[in-house]
Amino acid sequence: MSSLLPRQRISAALEAAPVAGRPALVPFITAGYPDKDAFISTLKKIAVAGDVIEVGVPFSDPMADGVTIQRSSHAAIAAGVSLRWILEELTAAGDIGAPIVLMSYLNPLLAYGFDRLAEACVAAGVCGFIVPDLPWEESEEFRAALDAQGLALVQLVTPATPDDRLEMLCKGSQGFIYAVTITGITGGDVELPQEVTHYLDIVKSHTSLPVCAGFGVRHPEQVQLIGRHATGVIVGSALVERLEAGEDPSAFLQQLTA
Repeated sequence: MSSLLPRQRISAALEAAPVAGRPALVPFITAGYPDKDAFISTLKKIAVAGDVIEVGVPFSDPMADGVTIQRSSHAAIAAGVSLRWILEELTAAGDIGAPIVLMSYLNPLLAYGFDRLAEACVAAGVCGFIVPDLPWEESEEFRAALDAQGLALVQLVTPATPDDRLEMLCKGSQGFIYAVTITGITGGDVELPQEVTHYLDIVKSHTSLPVCAGFGVRHPEQVQLIGRHATGVIVGSALVERLEAGEDPSAFLQQLTA
């Protein structure tokens, strides 16, 4: 049993990748999609190549997500996937081979109850949360519940984040910093902005935590570019599309860092 706190497991897993000579990978999947019965086996395949796995809790109004993840979220809800179901599946499965971070909007977390949720996450092997619609100024109660169990609340920053707020969010984040690469929603096949490397360098200068960049990452060239200026990359919509097509997720992820 590791002596690290759950949030420290996230950081340690990400930091090990550059030491091994490659960018860290944080694959994202929507829980229970496209095949609810294959959820745990899919996670284990992804853990072969992923350093930390971001698992999306399906939500009816995923405002930060593009059409691919919206589609997966709606289908998972229709199949009966819920936060409770996710935690039960993870608890029964045990260690899947990589730290798990849940990405959820706030409503399912409120409905579950913060303290009860944090306790359930420890039993399920969940190490932290990303909550796109929870501003720092309104997160104190949730942070307190997570802190009691050593869980992370990962903060997101963007190219439009003012310097003073960037400093505050980097100081308050745990596990890693989620550096959104574009102003917009997830998905798409667009070129990363030319200024993305300068932006990532600025984010890194504000923190000793790993910095992982996401939104719109789907090509090896993008992964290599980001890897020279950040600890790792978050790959979501492109992976969900591969899963929809019935492709091997570990093979896709491994070629991103080949």
